Amino acid sequence: MRIKLNGKTREVRCGTLAELKGESGKETDIVILNGFAVSTEELNNSRPLKEMDEVFFIHRGMLPEQEELEAMMAARHTPGVWKKVNNASVAVAGLGGLGSHIAVMLARTGVGRILLADFDVVEPSNLNRQNYQIFHLGKKKTEALKEQIEQINPFIRVETVDRKVTERNAAEIFAEYSIICEAFDRPEAKAALVNTVLTELPDSVIVSASGMAGYDSANEIKTIRKMSRLYVCGDMESEAEEGRGLMAPRVLVCAGHQANMVLRLILGITEV
Repeated sequence: MRIKLNGKTREVRCGTLAELKGESGKETDIVILNGFAVSTEELNNSRPLKEMDEVFFIHRGMLPEQEELEAMMAARHTPGVWKKVNNASVAVAGLGGLGSHIAVMLARTGVGRILLADFDVVEPSNLNRQNYQIFHLGKKKTEALKEQIEQINPFIRVETVDRKVTERNAAEIFAEYSIICEAFDRPEAKAALVNTVLTELPDSVIVSASGMAGYDSANEIKTIRKMSRLYVCGDMESEAEEGRGLMAPRVLVCAGHQANMVLRLILGITEV
């Protein structure tokens, strides 16, 4: 019988998953079958192997080789999704509460090339909603986030731009990226980037954000398609102001909307 073991097709004589682990794995290995972790109970029940089952034995605490890791991630995705995601290039402009979480979600999704653009450093006030930790304080956000992505998937190509994005340089910075996430704090910076992309980068789509402050219902945050190449996520109303700051839960929900829209665009889904 033929199966895929750790990403490679093999002929095996084993009749059950437990027998296969006894021959090819270690006792402490995590077992992944067709994209899902197998419990000890399931393994002990001697689940029979089937033609072209996909099996992975993962050594605890060890990073698999690139081919194995990518095969595992591909198995976790819907068929056909992994290749599109892995071949995609996405830029994230602004690495604060939105951008830092967007970048991490894109990395976990398996986007093969990510551009991180920001000129700021991590400071204590960022820790209430941004994807940084105490040991990142004082570091450039581009460097801190690149390090985090390398800990998630070291095979992702991460590029950084450590300077302020303006109307003058945005087209040059993002010229090679067909999908751009706007994640700035200031409304004027948001508008400048959106306008630049729409007027100077005709082959690019921008996913922006507006309204995620405070602690109103997360259900008010949504994704809308404003124009053919412009998507906006948020409640479109809640600005940060005295008595209603930027709180981690709603900011993270909005970042999730942006990352999910990016994934849909990568897969060719343009409707929200």
